[in-house]
Amino acid sequence: MNTAIRRIAGKELTLFFSSPIGYLFLFSFLAITLFVFFWGEAFFARNIADVRPLFEWLPILLLFLCAALTMRMWSEERRSGTLEFVTTVPVTTWSFVLGKFAACWVLLAVALLLTLPIPVTVAWISNLDWGPVIAGYLAALLLGGAYITIGLTISASSDNQIVSLILTVLACTVVYLIGSPVLTDLVGGQVAEVMRGLGTGSRFESITRGVVDFRDLYYYGSLMAIFLALNVYSLERHRWAIDGSRSRHRHWRIGAGLLVANLLIANVWLADFAGARVDMTAGRIYSISDATRSYLGQLREPLLIRGYFSGKTHPLLAPLVPQLKDLLSEFEVAGAGRVRVEFIDPAFDPEAEEEANAKYGIRAVPFQVADRYQSSLVNSYFDVLVQYGDAFEVLGFRDLIEVKVAGEAELDVLLRNPEYDVTSAVKKVLYGFQSGGDLFDSITKQVRFVGYVSDDAVLPAQLVDFKTKVRSVLQGYREHAGEKLSAEFIDPQDGDGSVAQQIGEDFGMRPMAASLFDTNTFYFYLTLTDGATVVQVQLPEDLSQESLKRSMDAGLKRFATGYLKSIALMAPETPPYMMQQGMGGAQFSQLTDTLTANLNVERTQLDDGRVPDGAQVVVIAAPQQLSETQVFAIDQFLMQGGTVVVATSPFASSLAQNSLSVAPRVSGLEDWFAHMGIAIEDELVMDPQNAAFPIPVTRQAGGFSFQEMHMLDYPYFVDVRDDGLSSEQGITTALPQVTVPWASPIVVDAEKNGGRSVGELLRSSPASWRSRSTDVMPKIDSTGQTHYPPEGEQSSALLGVVVEGVFNSYFADRANPLLADEADDEAGDESDENGEEPADASAGAGVISGVIDRSPESARLIVFASNDFLSDQILGVIGSAEGTVYGNSLQLIANAVDWSLEDRDLLSIRSRGHFNRTLPPLEQSEQTVIEWVNYLLGLLGVALVFLIYRTRSKARETRYRSWIFGRSA
Repeated sequence: MNTAIRRIAGKELTLFFSSPIGYLFLFSFLAITLFVFFWGEAFFARNIADVRPLFEWLPILLLFLCAALTMRMWSEERRSGTLEFVTTVPVTTWSFVLGKFAACWVLLAVALLLTLPIPVTVAWISNLDWGPVIAGYLAALLLGGAYITIGLTISASSDNQIVSLILTVLACTVVYLIGSPVLTDLVGGQVAEVMRGLGTGSRFESITRGVVDFRDLYYYGSLMAIFLALNVYSLERHRWAIDGSRSRHRHWRIGAGLLVANLLIANVWLADFAGARVDMTAGRIYSISDATRSYLGQLREPLLIRGYFSGKTHPLLAPLVPQLKDLLSEFEVAGAGRVRVEFIDPAFDPEAEEEANAKYGIRAVPFQVADRYQSSLVNSYFDVLVQYGDAFEVLGFRDLIEVKVAGEAELDVLLRNPEYDVTSAVKKVLYGFQSGGDLFDSITKQVRFVGYVSDDAVLPAQLVDFKTKVRSVLQGYREHAGEKLSAEFIDPQDGDGSVAQQIGEDFGMRPMAASLFDTNTFYFYLTLTDGATVVQVQLPEDLSQESLKRSMDAGLKRFATGYLKSIALMAPETPPYMMQQGMGGAQFSQLTDTLTANLNVERTQLDDGRVPDGAQVVVIAAPQQLSETQVFAIDQFLMQGGTVVVATSPFASSLAQNSLSVAPRVSGLEDWFAHMGIAIEDELVMDPQNAAFPIPVTRQAGGFSFQEMHMLDYPYFVDVRDDGLSSEQGITTALPQVTVPWASPIVVDAEKNGGRSVGELLRSSPASWRSRSTDVMPKIDSTGQTHYPPEGEQSSALLGVVVEGVFNSYFADRANPLLADEADDEAGDESDENGEEPADASAGAGVISGVIDRSPESARLIVFASNDFLSDQILGVIGSAEGTVYGNSLQLIANAVDWSLEDRDLLSIRSRGHFNRTLPPLEQSEQTVIEWVNYLLGLLGVALVFLIYRTRSKARETRYRSWIFGRSA
C-alpha cells in the first residue's frame, strides 16, 4: 500500500474511532451477533459443536454494517463541497478510492475479530473443526468487501447519507438474493444454476462449508474490482469539464466497460474449472483422500459415475447439487482417465430416465414444495450411479444427506459424508466385479497348502473318500495358480509323533474322533499359509467337493486383495408376525445395513456349532442364554485366528410407550469370558457426562393438550468422548463421540490374560459411578428436572476393550459338544428303533470335529459392555434427542470390523459427518455462564479497541508536539 492510500485510510479510521458513535456501532453489531447465535439459533439446544449459526446470519448483518460504514464516505464529501477539492489534488482517484475501501475493510475486520470468542468458546467446551471457521471468516471478509465496494460506488453518486444507506442495502440485498432459493426455486434448471453462480449468498455458503475454491475467490475479487472501477469512473466524471475532450471521455467509458466485461466473462470461463480448491475441513470431507485414490488405482476397466439431478427439486437439496458435482468431478480427475463422470437431468433426457428406471431401479421421489402462491408436488431425482463392468450401486438422497431438526418446522440439511458414500460404492462394485474373475490373479504371495492328515488306515471311511476330493480340488487350483500354490500332506502320527506335538503346541490342534465314544483318534486339519499367516480351512459338514471348494475359496481370499470380505452376524431376530403385534425384543436392522454397505454379511445363530464358511469376523450383538454348542462355535473360530466382536452386558432394557425397565440378562458367555481373562460386572455405570433422554410431556393450554419432548439428564446414557476414546487404537481415533446406554464395567484379569495385548477402547469419565439398582426409569421432580447424585466411589470405568494374542480354548479340557450332541442323537435313534442294532458310527457322515486348543497370534477379541447401544430402538431414542440420525455406535462397530480385516483405508474418512460433533453435556447454569462470558468478552473487546486507539492517538499527539516544539526551538 503506497503512502497516499495509507494516509487516506488512516484519516478515515481516525474519524471513525474518534467518535463514540463508532464504538456504539461496533458494540451493537456484536450484541446482535451474540444474541442471534445464542438465542435466535438456540446454540445449546441445537447441540452441534460448530459455529454455522454465526455465519448463517452474517450476510444479513454485514449488509447493514457495510452500508452504515460506507454511507458517509463520499456522500459527506459531496454534501460539504470537499469532493471538488479531492478531485483536484495531485493524488490519483484510485488512491482515494482504495484508501477509503481499505479503511472500511479494516473496520469490518475489527468487527469480525470481536466475534472470535464465539468459536474459541465452542472449541474450549467441545471438539471444533477449525477449518470451516477459518473459511467462514474468509468468506465474511470477502462478502463484506463486495458490500463495501457497492456501498462506496452508491455513496459517490449521492450527497445524502440516508439515501446512500437505503440504496446500498437494497443493492446488496439484490446481489445476495440472486442465488438464494427464494428466487432460484421460481425458475429451476440451468437458469437456477446460473443464478446461484451470480449470487453472493450462494458463493458465501460454498466457502463457509469449509472449501476455499479459486472460482469463489475470483468471483469476489472480480466483484470488488468491478465496483471499485465504477467508483473511480464516477469520481472521474466530476473532473470533466462540460466542454472537455469528448474523445478522452469516450476512452474512459470504453476502458471501464471493457474492464467490467472482462471481469465478468472470466467468471463464466472459470465456471467449469473445479481443480483449484482447498478443503479445510478436518478429514477433508469434500475432497479425494488417499484411501479413495487407492481404490481408484485398482481399476482395470472404466468406472462410470453418473449423477441424476433434477433442475426442479426440493429447495433444501438444490444447494447440495453443485457441491456434489464438484466432488464427483474430482473423482474423474483422480481416476486419471479410468473414471467417467456424467450429469443427467432426466426431465430433458427421456431415454436416460427410462434406462435409470428399468435397469438401475432409480425412481423420482415426490417432494412437497411451496412458493408464495401455491404448494405442489415435484418428482425429482437426486441419485448417484456407480457402475463397474456389470456391477453397480445406486446412492439415493437418503444415502447422501444428513438432516438435523433445528426447530419445530426447520430442518438443517447437508451432504453427510459424500466422499465416503461414493468411495464405499466404488469399493463394493470394484470388489464385486473382481470376485467373478480368477482368484489367483489377486494373490501376490505364494500360498502353501498343508494338510495334517492321518494315514488312510486310521481315518474313517468317509474321510478317506473326502481326502481324494481334497486332492482333486487342489489339482484344479494348481492348474490356475501355477507357482502361487504349493501343496503337501503330512501325517502327524507318523514316526515319533513329533509333528503331532508341534502342531498341538503351535496351533492347538488335538486328535479328532468320529464320535464321543470312539477310541480311534486321527488328524484331518487343512491349512493355508503365506509364511506369516496361517488360515485353517473348515471341514464342510456334508464333506462334499462343492462345499470344500467354497471353504478353500474363503481361505484363499484371506491372502487376496480386491474381494469383498465376509463376516457372520449373530443378533436377535424377531419373526415378522411378532413385530406386527409389537412383540419381540430389540431389532438390529441398522447394524445389518451398516455392515452390508462394504461387506458380505451372513446372519447366523451358530446353532450347528459352526461359523459360516468364509466368515473372517464374527459380530455378536445382545447374546442371550447361548448354548454350549453356540459358545463352542465362537471359541473355535477364535482359536482359528479369527476376530470375535461382542456387544453384551449383564443387563438389557425394555422400552415401551409409557415404561422403561432394565432386567438381568444371561448371555451364556460369562464362563467363557472368565476363561479368557475378562469379566463384565453386574453393575450399571452412571456418568454425569451423559447424553439426554427424550421423554414426552403433556402440557395443557387453552383447554387443549399438547405433547412436547423434554430432554432429561440421564446418567445411564454414558457419553464417551475426548480422553474416553482411545487415541492409540485405530478403531476409535476418527470418532468424535459414542453414547453407550446401560453399560457395565469391564475388568481384565491380568493373571488369566496370559500376556496378551490389551487395548482400551471406551472409558466413562472419571466422575462416573456404579449402581446395582435396576430401577432406571427417569425420576422427574416438580420442576421437570432429574437429579442423580453420585453414590459411592467415583472413578472411570472401562466399557470397551480389544485383546490380541494367543488364546487357550475354553474346551481344551472339555468334551467336544458337537460329538456329545451326536452321541445323544444316536442314543435317541437307538431307543426309537425298539431294540434294533444301531448303525455303525463310522458308516454315515456323522460329525467330524476336533478341538483346537490354542489360537495363533492373529486372534482378536473385542468386547463392548452394552446390550443396547446397537439396537434400532435405542439408536432412535438417542437420535431423537440429537434431532438427527445417530450413527456413531454403528460406525464404531464398522471400524472394529475393518480394523480386524486389515481393511483400514475407509477408517480415516468414515466418521466425518457434520452433525456427529456434538456438545458435551452441560448444566443450564454452565450454559448461562458461557453465554454471559461471551457478552462480557465482547464488551471487553470493544473497550480494548478504544484503549488501542487512545494509546496510538496519544503517541501520535506526543510525536506531533515534539516536532512542533523541536522546530520552534
